[in-house]
Formats: sequence, structure tokens, C-alpha cells
Amino acid sequence: MSLEESRFRPLTALRVADLEAIRLLLRGGSVIDWHRLDFEDMEQVQRFLRAQEIDLGDASDRARSEAVKNSAIAYLRRNFDFPIPKPVARSDVADLMLLASTKGHRQLCACTILKVMHIIHHLEARELLFMLPTSDEDAFHLVEKKIYRVVGGALAQGFPIVEFIGGRKNRDSLFTKLLSKPEVTAAQVYDKVRFRIVTRSPEDVFPMLAYLMDELFPFNFVIPGESTNTLVPFRRYCEADPHLRTLLPRLQFPPDLEEVERGNLDNVFSAPSYRVVHFVADMPVRMPEELLENAPPAAWALGRVVFVQTEFQVLDQSTDHDNEIGEASHEAYKARQQVAVQRRLKVGAEQPAEKTRSRRRSSKPPSQRPSSGSKRKKSAE
Repeated sequence: MSLEESRFRPLTALRVADLEAIRLLLRGGSVIDWHRLDFEDMEQVQRFLRAQEIDLGDASDRARSEAVKNSAIAYLRRNFDFPIPKPVARSDVADLMLLASTKGHRQLCACTILKVMHIIHHLEARELLFMLPTSDEDAFHLVEKKIYRVVGGALAQGFPIVEFIGGRKNRDSLFTKLLSKPEVTAAQVYDKVRFRIVTRSPEDVFPMLAYLMDELFPFNFVIPGESTNTLVPFRRYCEADPHLRTLLPRLQFPPDLEEVERGNLDNVFSAPSYRVVHFVADMPVRMPEELLENAPPAAWALGRVVFVQTEFQVLDQSTDHDNEIGEASHEAYKARQQVAVQRRLKVGAEQPAEKTRSRRRSSKPPSQRPSSGSKRKKSAE
């Protein structure tokens, strides 16, 4: 099967690299914390690069990847005096990925270079977006076009998708979200562009996540700390499937990692019974040539790819039905959110009782406050 053909792989066709990527997405982990890759052949590497919107057959893309690699090596040598063998330094990004999937000192070097390349590429792509004469509206349109093309093609081929909904959060919803959570700022609203996919069965969830990472965004650009998984107990799900059970011992972190972390908490307004896989990805988007031609000279060395934060929800049909019953329903969620916003607008934040009592005690004049000596005397009596 050629790389150009979209494909949906069942659980039995998933490899270690796929399961590692799915686990990272579910946990909201960071690829910087990995100590190896698990690519088995060049076809897997090329598929991963395609998800990055990188084509090493294109002279500009190849030059860009070499520039990022050289910057990463220079950083490591400059700041850490990091020894890098010449064969590793001469490898292109595809060979580095295969090397990072082996063992030994060269594997460690390749993995370290790729981690720094990931950071440099991400930062410079952000700079490029700021320099380009484009708006959020234009960037959102490119994301929507890419997603509708990929998911539309999947639907046309009969993939097990029973519902696909996409769009942008309207302005009132954005206002309500910002007013409902004290810790959220406009820069932290990740779901301005959001998509929801409902699969036919629970067994289709992992393959669907793998497909999205093959075709839309690479696993390394799932935003750390922004995933919620109340749908799939990772270890139990894998142990229940004969094929995935054989892959568990080959993963780089212990099977009980999720039980130890216990970090996947849902939205504060969601009911405890609400179940979903929710995550945010920095979607790589290749900018049109006509737009790049109008960029300032400083942008020319930053490549052709920018990133747009996009929210996804994935769940199966049966769970989706259960989520629409009672307190887990979207209507109940919105009602709880509205109550919180109204209260915050009218009376502000609630004062913890202990802090209120403490302030009342401290508001008394010094002459009326009991001395520490009198406290000790009373307790002694």
C-alpha cells in the first residue's frame, strides 16, 4: 500500500510505535521524556514525516530539516559539550529516526538531537506564523480544509465513523469559557477549532487515534497536559486484546504508569459519568506559496509549516449515547457552566471559610487579641 493511500488499521495491525503514540496522546505526555523511538522501517518514518508536512524529496524541505538539525547539534555542543559521532551528525532526519529506534550510544545521540530539533522546529514555526501576513481566520480555514479532506476521505472509504462534527466555537461560547474558569486566558483557549469523531465500537477507538496521527498530526505535537481520558483504561484495554497484550512489555514505560499518575481529570463542569478521549494537537499546516512569497525576508529561513491548535474528542457510539443521559448530557454541562458564570459575575470568587475566620481574627485591634502567653496558660489549666 502506498503512502498516498489512507488506511484504517484494526487493532491487530497496530505496532509498538502506534501503541506508544496512542499512549502519549491519552496521557497528555511529552515526547521529550521518551528515551527511544520504535520505528521498524523507512515506510513508518516517511509516514511520520508526512504527518509533519515534511517531504524530504523536496529540496526546500530537505534544506530546512538540515538547518534545524545543525542548529540542534550546535546547541548541544555549545551548552553541554555533547559528543556526537560524525556518522550521526551526517545523518538526515529520516535516518536519525531509524537510528533513534535502535540501541547503543548512537541511538542516544540521535534521540537527543531529535528532541532539540522538535523544540527548534516548533518555536520557529510559531515565529513564522507571527511574521506572515495572515489572520486566525485564514489559519483556521487551512486546518478545516485539511481535516475535512482527510476525514471525508475516510468516510467515503467506509471507515467505522458514525458521526463527525467539526467547526469553530462561537464568540458567546468563548466568552462563557473565559468567564467560567479563573485560570483560563484567551491564549489558553485551545478549542477555537474543534472536531468530534464517534466510532462504531470501542475496538475502533485506538485504530482511529492511530489513523488521525498518521494523516493529520504527528504524536509529538499533541499538547502535553491537555489530554483527558475518561474512556479507555489503557492497561486493561490492552490486556483484554490478545495482540495488544503482546506489545505491552515492549513499551518504554511501566504498564501501570497511568494508575500511578492518575492525572487525567475531566473538565470541572463535566459529570463524573461523562466518558471521552479529549486532546489538543498543534496541527501542522503547510502554508500556500503565494502567502510565503509576501513574507518578510526574515521568514524565508523558517520553512513552510505553521501550527494551529485544534481540539479533538473521540469516543464510541455506545458511550456517546450514555453521555447524553442525565447529568452527563451536554445540556446539563452547559447549565452548570452558566450557573458558575452567573455567580462569578454577580458575587465573585467564594471565600474559603477558614480564610474568612482568619481575617476576622486578625481584624481585631491588638489589645483585643489573646496573647500567646494567655493561650498557653489556659491550655495548661
